[in-house]
Parts: sequence; structure tokens; C-alpha cells
Amino acid sequence: MAYFDAASAVPLHPVARQALLASLDEGWADPARLYREGRRARLLLDAAREAAAEAVGCRADELVFTPSGTRAVHSGVAGALAGRRRTGNHLIVSAVEHSSVLHAAEAHEAGGGAVTQVPVGRTGAVDPAAYAGALRADTALACLQSANHEVGTEQPVAEVAEACRAAGVPLLVDAAQSLGWGRVAGDWSLLAASAHKWGGPSGVGLLVVRKGTRFAPGAPADERESGRAPGFENLPAIVAAAASLRAVRAEAAEEAARLRELTERIRARVPALVPDVEVVGDPARRLPGLVTFSCLYVDGETLLHELDRAGFSVSSGSSCTSSTLTPSHVLKAMGVLTEGNVRVSLPPGTAADDVERFLEVLPGTVAAVREKLGAPVAPEAAPRTGDDLVVDAIGRRCPVPVIELAKVIGDVPVGGTVRVLSDDAAARLDIPAWCEMRGQEYVGEEPAAVGTAYVVRRTG
Repeated sequence: MAYFDAASAVPLHPVARQALLASLDEGWADPARLYREGRRARLLLDAAREAAAEAVGCRADELVFTPSGTRAVHSGVAGALAGRRRTGNHLIVSAVEHSSVLHAAEAHEAGGGAVTQVPVGRTGAVDPAAYAGALRADTALACLQSANHEVGTEQPVAEVAEACRAAGVPLLVDAAQSLGWGRVAGDWSLLAASAHKWGGPSGVGLLVVRKGTRFAPGAPADERESGRAPGFENLPAIVAAAASLRAVRAEAAEEAARLRELTERIRARVPALVPDVEVVGDPARRLPGLVTFSCLYVDGETLLHELDRAGFSVSSGSSCTSSTLTPSHVLKAMGVLTEGNVRVSLPPGTAADDVERFLEVLPGTVAAVREKLGAPVAPEAAPRTGDDLVVDAIGRRCPVPVIELAKVIGDVPVGGTVRVLSDDAAARLDIPAWCEMRGQEYVGEEPAAVGTAYVVRRTG
């Protein structure tokens, strides 16, 4: 079985395993106590904090350990907003942040705060000028991920941090996906990360609050972790997290070069092997081991199940893999195809032979799924008036509306239109994406008795 979902979690690094087992014997006592066992635990905690701070590029007294990366994000956002409540209650986030950041923004807005989402381009990156333009006199905090978790695009953190610093606004960086590869550039103010993303144990996060950043912890007062992460520290897991971060950093440059070659191989060969595929994300400014592509006329959940049966563990941002049947907010913000989405994120140590085997298996797997779904073969009858044709896809989920559109577009003359009736939210994204991929004109949407009519004009 080839595990290709490192963006979700990386297998435990051997160094983390060794450190975890060793510290179970040495780090069980309360590090706040003055007796021998407590002093030994304190030494382990201090050493772990120093190692993590060195990897991040901050002072040891600026870094605290939290129970998870999500808790680090939530505590960082809440604490920074509370610390700057006299400035205002305006929060800025990008449209492609991790759900932990967006949920924190929703909670802030529900409590009466103001939130601005900065849009991204088709590669998934924000425009630094647009981000700077969102800053206001009452902006209390800005948030920007270092790299995207779904498509791998790296964000211009240094440029955005410079604009925020000039405006006197702290910038919180979610570095969960990138910290194992290197320090985050720029003059940021807060940083959050999660150990299981770099091969540490789950249940350990980092929160860095640089000196001079106003911060007011929202939880009841606690003497541990500077009051920013209350509760008894999970010392064995913390020690293992710090040890593995130092270990992966020592290997990062060589491994990044190797994984970039493998992901470039996937990016180049998938469109050549599989028809009607869109590779998404920035082609250059991206994480080393992550590549994402979307396949027309494919049910994402079915495709993932078939790849799992073939021996490959991959992930997806497709609406078809969500219990809510709503498109990925990242793919939606980018305006790219959402159906049949596959995220391949290679963990360190991935064998080139496994990637080659994936490329051998993928074309047949996609073809089988398309055949099962009835992807374009012969057009079905549909009511039509003159040069206008109507496809009724009400009640049918992705990718069926696009499949039905592809089946009948050749039935109308050049200049004629097809109206696709659909009540699936993914159609609003996938039909325009299909038009761009196939060189057809997306006219827009019109109200319908049920759902929405998406109008496409045939151009050739």
C-alpha cells in the first residue's frame, strides 16, 4: 500500500518514536515541581522548547506547546483579537485558509466582529497588493497560511507581513503544511503549527507570539505555558515533536529536491495519460511533495475508493467526498474544476517506483469510473427549441450535470446554447470550469423553477 496523504498526517518519524519511548520513562513527572523527578521533566520540556524555537526562528519564551494545531490557531486568533480590542474588531483572512482559521473567523463574526476575506487567483495565491488594500484603521489581526493544504501553493507571506507591519497590524501565519520544510520568511507576529504534519505525534501544536505583540489569553488563568495553553503538558509527545522537527529539518533540503522531481513527474504526465484533466495550484511556488488535479466526468469519492483498492491512499477536495455535498472552499475560491479532485501528497521517503505504479494505474482507474458514470458516449434526448437545448439534471449530483452537458453540446449549432438545469452547488463551479477547458463560452446563470439554469454557448 502506498500512502500518498502526507498533507493530512505524516507517519511517525523514527526519531520521534525513539524520543517518545525514552521520555515515557524520564518525563512523566510534573515539570513545575522542584524535586528530582520534576527537575528532570523540566529539563526535557525546556530542551524541547529550545529545539522547536530554533527550528521556527523565534525566542524560546515566545513559543508554547498546545494540544493541537487547531487549538494553536484558535488560541492565537482569539488572543490577538482580545489583545487589540481597543484598536478595533476587524479580522482579515484569505479565502483559502484552513478550516480552523475560517471557523475562528466565523466565531468572531458571530460575536459582532467584522471579517474580510481576501480572494485568490486561479493558482490559489493572494495578491499582496489586494491583501494590503484590505487593511483598515480598525484591523486588529490578519491571517495568512504559509502554504495551502489542498493545492500546495505557497503564499507571499513576506510581502504581506511587510504591509501588515507598516500598518501596525499583527499577522498570524498558519504554518502547519510548511514548517517541516523550513522557516517561514517575513516579519510575522504569530505562528501556529501541528506536529503530526512533520512526523511528530498527534496531539501537539505550536503557538508562537513574538515579543511586542499584544495578546490576551481567552481561557481562565493558568500558570502553565505562559497561560496560553492551560493544562498539564503532554511531555513525552512534546519531546518527540521537537526531536522529529529537528530531524526532518536536517533532511529537508535533500528530500525536498527528490520529492519535487516526483511531483513534477506527476504534474507533467497525468494530463498526458488521462484526458480532460486540470492540474491546479501554482506550478512553481509550491510545497515539495504535493500535487492536485481534477478529472472531468468523475465522481471523486468513487475514484478515491478505486485508487484505495488499487493500493494508493490519496485525498480529495472534491464536493463528492464531502458529507455536505458542497465544493471545497479552496477550489471554489480558485475558480477551478472541483469534480474528480485528487490530492497526492508524498511523505518523505516515498519510493519513485510507487509513483510510477500510480501513474500506470491512474488512467485505467479514471476510465473505469467514467464508464460506470456514463461519461460522454452518445447524446440523450432532450427538449429543445430552435438553437437552444435544455438538459434537466435536477436532483443529480456531480459530475452528472457536466457529463450531460458534454453529451449534448455537439447537438446545437455553433452559436447555439445549452441550458443545464441543476440544483447541485458544484455545478456553479464545474460548468464554467468545463467551458474554459473545452473552449466553450459560459454565458451565465438564470433563475429556474427548480434550481438554476446554467447557460453555455457553443463556440466550435
